[in-house]
Amino acid sequence: MFAWVGIDMVLWGFITRYLNSVSSPGFNFVPVFLGAVLLWDFFTRVMQGVTMVFFEDVWSRNFLNIFATPLSVMEYLSGLVLTSLATSFVGLLVMWVLASAVFGLSYAVYGLRIVLYLSILLMFGISLGILACAMVLRLGPAAEWFVWPIPALLAPFAGVFYPLSTLPRWMRGIGRMLPPSYVFEGMRPIVLGKGAGGILPVWGAFLGVCYIFLACWVFTIVFKSAVRSGLLARYSAESVS
Repeated sequence: MFAWVGIDMVLWGFITRYLNSVSSPGFNFVPVFLGAVLLWDFFTRVMQGVTMVFFEDVWSRNFLNIFATPLSVMEYLSGLVLTSLATSFVGLLVMWVLASAVFGLSYAVYGLRIVLYLSILLMFGISLGILACAMVLRLGPAAEWFVWPIPALLAPFAGVFYPLSTLPRWMRGIGRMLPPSYVFEGMRPIVLGKGAGGILPVWGAFLGVCYIFLACWVFTIVFKSAVRSGLLARYSAESVS
């Protein structure tokens, strides 16, 4: 919750400070790069917060104990999400304090829009975390290694550090399907002093809600299939080392 987010803030904070020292006066790299890193780290922590709690049940072979109770699938997913929210917002607070106190990062220019931006990243992180859990539940514990690179693989398509117009056409098409791209596309004009990003964040929020419903539906289908096929029971006997 503290170590990696602190390292990211310090590293990117000094990078942006160096870029400010060698670039033309009047342009501030702190909100452009450090602000983007903070928001992307928040999304990553949300996704990993969901999957880590699920993985702890995988590692401890605890699924039979959990689902032998009257706990429903949606109640279990709600527990994953609530735990992720608690850890992610602690990490966000640490990043915000470091970035603002040491490097002068301020989100005051966004006003209440920052709440919408964080909500979009939160929803997409939750949906990806649930989909990742469904993948591991279906493919087995070894599929855990497919989960960790997901944020890094999505970052080039989401336009975290550059506009989508920089990308080739096929990458732009993928980027437009990712809610975070609408966050960064909406924030970038504000940072550059060109006004608000229009309706972009609203469309990103709509996609985020759709992905959450899709993720819950996929997890429910995979869970029911795992129960019918006996896959869930085999988690207690399968080695996860």
